[in-house]
Amino acid sequence: MREYIISTDSTADLPAEYLKEHNVFIHPLYYNIEGNVYGGDKDLEPSDFYAKMRSGIMPTTMASNPDFVHKAFTKQVEDGYDVLHISFSSALSSSYNNAAVNAREICEEHPEAKITVIDSCAASMGQGLLVHKAVMLKEQGKSMEEVAEWIEANKDHFCHEFTVDNLFHLHRGGRVSKTTAIIGTLINVKPVLHVDQQGRLIPLLNVRGRKKALMKLVDLMEEKVKGYENDIVFISHGDCLEDAQFVADQIKERFGITNFMINYVSPTIGTHSGPGTVALFFMGSEK
Repeated sequence: MREYIISTDSTADLPAEYLKEHNVFIHPLYYNIEGNVYGGDKDLEPSDFYAKMRSGIMPTTMASNPDFVHKAFTKQVEDGYDVLHISFSSALSSSYNNAAVNAREICEEHPEAKITVIDSCAASMGQGLLVHKAVMLKEQGKSMEEVAEWIEANKDHFCHEFTVDNLFHLHRGGRVSKTTAIIGTLINVKPVLHVDQQGRLIPLLNVRGRKKALMKLVDLMEEKVKGYENDIVFISHGDCLEDAQFVADQIKERFGITNFMINYVSPTIGTHSGPGTVALFFMGSEK
């Protein structure tokens, strides 16, 4: 049995030290801001990226680069590894298709190798939490086939609940109308959204006020978490660490969970959710 590598997209929002420690290979997604393309080895500090957005500068985003994907997969199989790639939601990006197409082509050229590409139907640290579970299973000695089977059987239980601070970024992404963005901003409405089983961003409800929106994330967790063990909870944020920590504190108080991974929402996703996003990820009954 060949050894295997776990890879994912930069949209998994996992810290660099985690990726290095667990040998997770990253396919970068790129973004353009002020005429400059970033991603991969050339990247902005997250705080600088969000500062630019707060000043009114609007980035644009791109999917993974098919040529990069092809070269990465080719090198890995030629080095003697199989590959388990956990992609960004196919409902939000063509990155899954880029990986799947290249995997098929390379496996035809290298019939001794196996590349399994899984559509995570997830985003940000929801995708990251799924990768983390795969890493833990691999480190327990599970085969690539066993890990892939577990992911497919359980990925609908990776819950994503999030709120944004500025409705206009959702409007730019086609998630809310301009009228909704204007009226909602005037009356201080904060939308709460989730990612559904198809990996789409879906509005759930509107809450008056930021603190109530943050508390609603924890309320939704309470509705879904019964019967599921969460030894760790992931939280990502759009340059608002204090709000992310507030949510973690509420979870600790309500559920007794003490193990968290908190990190920035990456620019690819942050372009569409904006500064002030707080997203909560855990395992529960259903997305």
